[in-house]
Amino acid sequence: MEIKQAVEKGLKLPVMEAFYTIQGEGTFTGHPAYFIRLGGCDVGCVWCDVKESWEAAKWPVLSVEEIVDGALQYPGRLVVITGGEPLMYEMGPLTALLKEKGFTTNIETSGAHPFSGQFDWVCFSPKKFKEPHPSIFEKADELKVIVFHKSDFDFAEKHAKHVRSSCKKLLQPEWSKSEKFTGEIIEYIKNHPDWNISLQTHKFMDIP
Repeated sequence: MEIKQAVEKGLKLPVMEAFYTIQGEGTFTGHPAYFIRLGGCDVGCVWCDVKESWEAAKWPVLSVEEIVDGALQYPGRLVVITGGEPLMYEMGPLTALLKEKGFTTNIETSGAHPFSGQFDWVCFSPKKFKEPHPSIFEKADELKVIVFHKSDFDFAEKHAKHVRSSCKKLLQPEWSKSEKFTGEIIEYIKNHPDWNISLQTHKFMDIP
């Protein structure tokens, strides 16, 4: 099978990096986790801190078996699939094998592409630069909105109307704007208690 066909089927995927660390943000903050960062993104956030992930062709294409073998080298059994934008790819084969090997599977996605894969936790972080695909709303366990501009509070509420009532809602200051917006986020959440704060604790603690 050609590489292109294998990627289309989700049997092989471009991997920018994979590493074992501590999840620094969102609901699973503080948990040891193996991150699989896939290459390729068509969302294009101006404040993205991994813009080098955008071009998929720059990164090696690995089989799902190779990817899972990497995760098995570490004691933790939580995997976070991120990007880039992971839902650009079919996630079924990778997540099926991870589940078979005993992993809990999490995804961090903008939701801009049709949903695929078997995930125990779905972090939906919508972006203004590309509308989410409707399939994400019923799958989202966590709505995490990055606050970069004052308008992001209304943007957050717009998407909160579409997720399930059980979906956890988080506001997270964009790192370079945290001094400006953390206070506003605190006041907003005090007045809208269905929201919680997410912080990038790995940056505060200098965890790679």
